[in-house]
Amino acid sequence: MSEVEFTHLDPMGRARMVDVTEKEPTHRRAVARCKVFMRPETTAAIANREVHKGDVLAVARVAGIQAAKRTSDMIPLCHPLMVGAVTVSFDLGEDHVAVEAFVDTVDRTGVEMEALHACSVAALTIYDMCKSGDRSMTIGELALWEKTGGRSGTYRRVDDASTE
Repeated sequence: MSEVEFTHLDPMGRARMVDVTEKEPTHRRAVARCKVFMRPETTAAIANREVHKGDVLAVARVAGIQAAKRTSDMIPLCHPLMVGAVTVSFDLGEDHVAVEAFVDTVDRTGVEMEALHACSVAALTIYDMCKSGDRSMTIGELALWEKTGGRSGTYRRVDDASTE
């Protein structure tokens, strides 16, 4: 028998939305990261703004921000939150674009899903805008890197972590 408790399951094992009505709103932040792996020529085209669809990183940034605000529309048991701030940034490597999303709120539950959603949609937007020139792209390494606030406190991922 596992010691792990899944809060989105009721005692009968059925899916439920966690009740957060009694919790006090607090400042919460989450940081997520992922990478879009691609050919070096594709990274160069992004950096030089030579992709025919337009400024890839500008469009991906807006898509990520939009995604953070609409997370509860896509993730069934995710609470709708008043997102206070979203920042999506990029770092171009030789064969990848690293995506990082920061999301802040003052609310009763955390913004981990919003940060992960922002990051993944920004990555998918990069893929969409570059796919005509590089269908071999892959998206990977999506992970929560930091979470602050709330009852469970702070979580910071270490480079090779899969534990808290």
